[in-house]
Amino acid sequence: MSEQADSAHAGSEQARKTAEALEYLTGFGNEHSSEAVPGALPIGRNSPQRAPLGLYAEQLSGSAFTEPRTHNRRSWLYRIRPSAAHPPFTRIDNGALRSAPFTEAVPDPNRFRWNPLPDPAPGTDFLSGLWTLGGNGDAAQRAGMAIHLYAANADMTDRVFSDSDGELLIVPERGGLLLRTELGLLAAHPGDMALIPRGVRFRVELLDADARGYVCENYGQPFELPNLGPIGANGLAAARDFQAPVAAYEDIERPTEVINKFCGNLWSATYDHSPLDVVAWHGSHVPYVYDMRRFNVLGSISYDHPDPSIFTVLTSPSDTPGLAGVDFVVFAPRWLVGEDTFRPPYFHRNVMSEYMGLIEGAYDAKAEGFVPGGGSLHNMMSAHGPDHETFDRASAADLKPQKIDDGLAFMFETRWPITATAQAAGADHLQRGYDDVWQGLQRHFRA
Repeated sequence: MSEQADSAHAGSEQARKTAEALEYLTGFGNEHSSEAVPGALPIGRNSPQRAPLGLYAEQLSGSAFTEPRTHNRRSWLYRIRPSAAHPPFTRIDNGALRSAPFTEAVPDPNRFRWNPLPDPAPGTDFLSGLWTLGGNGDAAQRAGMAIHLYAANADMTDRVFSDSDGELLIVPERGGLLLRTELGLLAAHPGDMALIPRGVRFRVELLDADARGYVCENYGQPFELPNLGPIGANGLAAARDFQAPVAAYEDIERPTEVINKFCGNLWSATYDHSPLDVVAWHGSHVPYVYDMRRFNVLGSISYDHPDPSIFTVLTSPSDTPGLAGVDFVVFAPRWLVGEDTFRPPYFHRNVMSEYMGLIEGAYDAKAEGFVPGGGSLHNMMSAHGPDHETFDRASAADLKPQKIDDGLAFMFETRWPITATAQAAGADHLQRGYDDVWQGLQRHFRA
């Protein structure tokens, strides 16, 4: 084993031990509070004349001051040094990271499917391993979304990242992540999703030799739990299953690169200390981790496959009620019991655009070709549905109760067409014969 591999292995071991010992606060959208040192959190006011323990009080606002209370996101941070104490930022290369507006190509109505990202070069960390597939809207107008993939085999060492353009919903597919954020630590494994709010700084360490997964960058309104309507008070994702970090800080005085994504570009400044130095905090603008297997799946117990909206975990609302800027949807283990029902997802065309990824196993609408780490894109009104092998099998199946527990898939669904980047449209791992999965669907019509 090389010296670099030895170091990486030791780092993963330490990160795993740290991850295993983590404790969390629970509840999505709660007004949380936490302190790493007793007495660090002021009581009865947010910004006393002198903050406790010689700390600096600082508010991080994820929404406008005057947005309704139910949508307002902000946290008060009590830190060793104020964020304002930093040198100028300078532009750096964006690598394979792209942002909206996506103007490299015209929106394409064709259906796309990709294999997983190729393994990265040695020494690639989470940030360097981000690769943009596409998106829509305009990051500077805080509208729309972007889809990224990541592949990494190294920790982010002495550098942290923050995204001024949007919040990041991270879906690990291979290898776990230790997310060191300003507000504390989160561990995200395959089967989990992690949510990093807009502007929150964080560093990613690997819990395994390498890591791979998906990222939805939401430029619009912050994700929230969907309304339940006639479902009632319970079901889908439970607020209590979202875990927020407890305060944990770094008091490190050595050069640290701070990278900020701002209006689509990366900017860098070298601080003389780690900015992950928040000793206490309280508020609602916080990161989360969520185990997608805890999703309470609801479905038909009579007939027909329900619309995929019934699988929504989080939604980013738009100015039109019921029309999301982006939804995060999970297809978790579930029972199928519908009578006289074609049980896989039905053939359809949708006003929404859908990017689907696979975390493990198989997806019940595709017999082959859709593999963990890969993804498919069906833009608005693009016809899609089960491939011919799945259709033939499901049309003749014995309709006894069936447990779907051999796969975990998800979807980023958005109101606008997704424009693929040039690197995605021309990638070697693009499946150029994707349309063929629907060939062989035979004419069965009898007058």
